[in-house]
Amino acid sequence: MSTRKPAADAPKTVVADDPDDCKGRLKNIGGSQSDHWNNTLANQAVQALWMKNSSQDERDKQLSATVAALIGIAPKDELEGMMAAQLVAAHNAAMECYRRAMIGEQTFEGRRENLAQANKLSRTYAALLEALNRHRGKGQQKVTVEHVHVHAGGQAVVGMVATPPGQPGGGDASKIEEQPHAKQIANAPEPALPCPNPQRDAVPVARDGERALPDARRQGTGRGQGQ
Repeated sequence: MSTRKPAADAPKTVVADDPDDCKGRLKNIGGSQSDHWNNTLANQAVQALWMKNSSQDERDKQLSATVAALIGIAPKDELEGMMAAQLVAAHNAAMECYRRAMIGEQTFEGRRENLAQANKLSRTYAALLEALNRHRGKGQQKVTVEHVHVHAGGQAVVGMVATPPGQPGGGDASKIEEQPHAKQIANAPEPALPCPNPQRDAVPVARDGERALPDARRQGTGRGQGQ
């Protein structure tokens, strides 16, 4: 009796940049020009929901709310789409842990564990939001200097300037030299101001004339000579 081995699955070819796929109809959901990616990302965010105790009407509302949240975050590319889906998943998981922590019929350890997990998920949510803002460039500051007036003998420094310690806003002035973005501007030479009296007449100095000092020794009197 002979046994046949099951035929191996035939290799499949994955087509990239399919014109039918890269139409971007769902780009406002996943941030990609590929609708397959956008659809997959939306399904991943939906499957992360806790819908075990939800009715059919509540499930439909949860699905619509999840897609609306992704659209509201407005991802501009695939990276922002992934962070948007993780933001929604972290938020839903944190709220579920908070809900379970409020159940009355549970032990103290169970309540503490639910609150601990909710705290971790809230921190994860904050880290994801910060990463999304950095990716979008919202955490950077740009300083533009348009007019700098430098007088003779002065210097101007473009960058962060620290005041001496102990004063309002004071800091360590030595750190300013270590900052590569602080660039020193050389003072601009200016012509000397004209002097109204170029010859500068001498001004007499008031002082007492030379006078003979009196003899400090007291002359002896007749009584002193007789003694």
